[in-house]
Amino acid sequence: MTKQYDYLIIGSGINALICASLLAKKGLKVCILEREDKAGGCIKTGEVTQKGFKHDLMSGFYPEFLASKAYEALGDDLHAHGLEFLNTQYPTASLLPNGRYFILKTDRAENIKALNALHAGDGDSFAKDMDDFGANAHLTFGLLGNEVMSFATLKMLANEMRKNGLTSLTNFFGKASRSARTWLDAYKSEEARACFAPWVLHAGMDIDGAMSGYMGRVFAFALEAVGMPVVKGGSENIVKAFESFLVSKNCAIKTNIYVKKITVKSGRAVSLIDSKGVEYFAKKGIICNTTPTQLYGENSLIPREFIPEPIKTRTQNYQYGRGNMIIHLALAHAPHWPHPDLAKTAMIHISDNLAQTTQSLADTRNGLLPKRATIAVGQKVAIDPSRAPDGKFSLWLQLHEIPRDLKGDAAGKIDTQQGWNENVREAYADRIISQLEEFAPGLRELILARNVYSPIDLEKLNMNLVGGDPYSGANTVDQFLLWRPLRGLKGHRTPVKNVYHIGASTHPGPGLGGTSGFLVGSQLK
Repeated sequence: MTKQYDYLIIGSGINALICASLLAKKGLKVCILEREDKAGGCIKTGEVTQKGFKHDLMSGFYPEFLASKAYEALGDDLHAHGLEFLNTQYPTASLLPNGRYFILKTDRAENIKALNALHAGDGDSFAKDMDDFGANAHLTFGLLGNEVMSFATLKMLANEMRKNGLTSLTNFFGKASRSARTWLDAYKSEEARACFAPWVLHAGMDIDGAMSGYMGRVFAFALEAVGMPVVKGGSENIVKAFESFLVSKNCAIKTNIYVKKITVKSGRAVSLIDSKGVEYFAKKGIICNTTPTQLYGENSLIPREFIPEPIKTRTQNYQYGRGNMIIHLALAHAPHWPHPDLAKTAMIHISDNLAQTTQSLADTRNGLLPKRATIAVGQKVAIDPSRAPDGKFSLWLQLHEIPRDLKGDAAGKIDTQQGWNENVREAYADRIISQLEEFAPGLRELILARNVYSPIDLEKLNMNLVGGDPYSGANTVDQFLLWRPLRGLKGHRTPVKNVYHIGASTHPGPGLGGTSGFLVGSQLK
């Protein structure tokens, strides 16, 4: 069997699948090499609680993908190979103590009315926010959807300056640099603030971090416009659609292949060597869906002699973000929420208020398990009933305020001296269930089974999730836009001429939009 291809791709996450598919549509022969036993990266589905309950183990909502250039280019092909999305008019909500809530819908007028009912003027602030964002959407998505250091981006900025003036352009960047806390000062109801603030955490950012307000508005705009789609039957089916399409184009996906080294001759990459010594040859190039640590670190895929010293140093200083925990619950039936529409909502963020989220983030930065958590409650069965046996339900709980380097417990009740182990994992999951039951009375009695993934467990599922960071690197201002992943690199190129870097560690960062894979797949021939 031939081991020679036009392009080889290391890793099989959403960016790799998109990149390979775009190259395949050009008639190029591509092979994806995946370390795990199934392709998909963070896209995995399994019956990890009880038989008949299909849980997306990590990622599983697709608003970014449906709004992406990748979907525009590949959607018809994927649907022809079996992909089907299901959606909801109730993408997200906040739920606070005493049954207070706000549901963001896919209807601007209803959102404005509901927010004004919570506090006079909040709906007007939202309307102004979204109108302002829409007016500058070409800049936002131009920056996030193109190589930052490119002629297309420079042309876009020059045209904007010529049309509206330098002051308008600098005002845009000034406003974009604000923190989420500053952005949310315009909203007076805790329900609104608690709805929008946690989405910043889904971008790997902090409430007080620079540009977090910008990303918060990106999410608010996208969720209202696109909803919160899921893949019918489980997220594994989008991977199956990609696999089917690639096979139809005479491309290959090989699993259980652990790539150890890129071979470089005369300044160009020519092949990959796996852990068993098998060599795979690339006529045109190699694409790496990895972290910078894997690519440039001590055990680098690229031979050390081809990595400039400044890149080695910056790789050592590359910062990974907070850890995550994910809890899967199989339930006898849907939870008892304080309002029926909450049962239809794709993702509910549960917290006490914005101050609690801020305190929990502070605890996490200090290496502590928070006393109270901001709980992202995913209800995929509300959109796709096929994911659970008839009449039954499931919940997907994501916790962003989790320390990678565990030093203690803010509540002083969990013994963390041994770091992340089964006892700590299960004890903290118990705390979360107890907190969640305050908002959904009787929840504990509904639980048929549960499965919990700590930061260590998540890294075992996908080595790109270093320390359980699902975003493969902190999305701080020094690791964003021009500087993601590292200063001194141009876009998705590497120091080796025909080796390219894609994935959550690269511009524009994490998410299922697959933009880095789209950019590289579109550029290469």
